Amino acid sequence: MDHITTPFGRRTLSPGMVAAQVGARATEGKVAHKWKTFRAIAEAKEALGISDRTLVVLNALLTCLPETAMVAGNLVVFPSNKALSLRAHGMAETTLRRHLGALVQAGLVVRRDSPNGKRYALRGGEGVEQAYGLDLSPVLARAEEFDHLAAEAAAERRASALARGRVTIYRRDIAKMIEAGAAAGAVWQSYREAFAPLCFRLPRRVTAASLAPLLADLHSLASELGRALEGLLKTQNLDGNASQSGVHIENSKPEGIIVVEPAPEDQGPGRTVRDLPLALVKSACPDIVLYDRGSVATWRDLISTAGLVRGMLGVSASAWEDAKDTMGPENAAAVIAGILQRAEAIKSPGGYLRGLTEKSRAGQFSPWPMMLALLRQSSPGPKSGSPLSGSRGGGSSCDGS
Repeated sequence: MDHITTPFGRRTLSPGMVAAQVGARATEGKVAHKWKTFRAIAEAKEALGISDRTLVVLNALLTCLPETAMVAGNLVVFPSNKALSLRAHGMAETTLRRHLGALVQAGLVVRRDSPNGKRYALRGGEGVEQAYGLDLSPVLARAEEFDHLAAEAAAERRASALARGRVTIYRRDIAKMIEAGAAAGAVWQSYREAFAPLCFRLPRRVTAASLAPLLADLHSLASELGRALEGLLKTQNLDGNASQSGVHIENSKPEGIIVVEPAPEDQGPGRTVRDLPLALVKSACPDIVLYDRGSVATWRDLISTAGLVRGMLGVSASAWEDAKDTMGPENAAAVIAGILQRAEAIKSPGGYLRGLTEKSRAGQFSPWPMMLALLRQSSPGPKSGSPLSGSRGGGSSCDGS
């Protein structure tokens, strides 16, 4: 039709309907593959403001066109709502009408209503003379626009995926740098506090632009941490003795009871200066992992496994409970892991644990030096002078805390 048509009944003519009808006229000489165009529309659905269910209805309408190639003329389809509902996989008619309205609102379909509002075609000797129903001409007229929108949507998805990946990598790198610094003896609480608010769960749908501020903050923190870690390593390379990580070892008792620097007064007896990373314990004491099917994924796993292992080591239940009450369950489990790692060198694991518990109660023991000493011993290279290699005093080789 060469004039603007209006909808049947109470529906009013909106500016969008007028624009769709005007645009639908620009089909002369155009040809489009209906399913390729449909895929482009599906790719660009967010830009077009339509939903998955609306696409189902558009797909059903396109199946009413007999040819795959869309050309000007004969693009009006006239299925009943019942027939269209079946083509839309049994969609309820009330839902169907709502999504038909969404297609009209999005400028993808133009209503060509009959005098009584029903969809039908008047046929003559040469076929259909006049069809009343839903005109798909806008799909043909805007085919190039849909291709462009689809390409933009695909590019945005790729950019969003890349941005998500960068966020994941930054978070992983920062967490492991903080852990490495802690393992080397650095107290990086300020970095932990700066990192915590950057670890929120990302929304399901994000754009590259929305992730840009988070990426900038993560990049800044990662760069600062990298410089701090490099400086820490350089310092340790220049002076790699045990005191660099705050460890003081006194190997004076036959059973190798560990003597370390007292905990700060504000920490209280039996409390560590900083959190002990689970990864450090697993690296320093790999034997404990074998008793939990090779996992020990959480502190709860380590505590449970340590509770099993202490019985095998001959540590009494009372000594284990006393250690947990005094040191905290995590620290006590780490100590059991350390005892297991050097079990051959410790004559009485139960007495050893009770001695450490007493020192912890007096504020004179932290598992940190113990773990670091075990970690150094497990590292490749000569072990002469290692805190765990024994001493002239003949103490236990597990006294490197």
